[in-house]
Amino acid sequence: MMKKILFIMSSQPHNGSQLQEKLDIILTAAAFEQQLALLFLDEGVFQLKNGQQPKKQGLKDTSLIFNALEVYDVQELYIEIESLQERGINSRGLSLPVKPLYRKEVNSFMKKYDIILSG
Repeated sequence: MMKKILFIMSSQPHNGSQLQEKLDIILTAAAFEQQLALLFLDEGVFQLKNGQQPKKQGLKDTSLIFNALEVYDVQELYIEIESLQERGINSRGLSLPVKPLYRKEVNSFMKKYDIILSG
């Protein structure tokens, strides 16, 4: 039975191995043809910001993994508009196309999913 799984991406992009591990879980779930969506909130919006150079800080570049999401048929990407605005990020400065959600819509949006994984 196919489950609807929502991954909440709320941590900074280069925060140790946490993001890498979460992306590995997402790609594994996608390989098993689960219905997946990602919601970027809070500091997580920085994960999609163009122009990051993590290698200068000795960190792994996760942008290639995000670009692989489409290959795995993970196309439901959402971002909270207020999180972008509060951090001064314009949606044109993001590395992937995302669907906007207002903060007031997030709770009802999350109710559509069988499993919600955050962190």
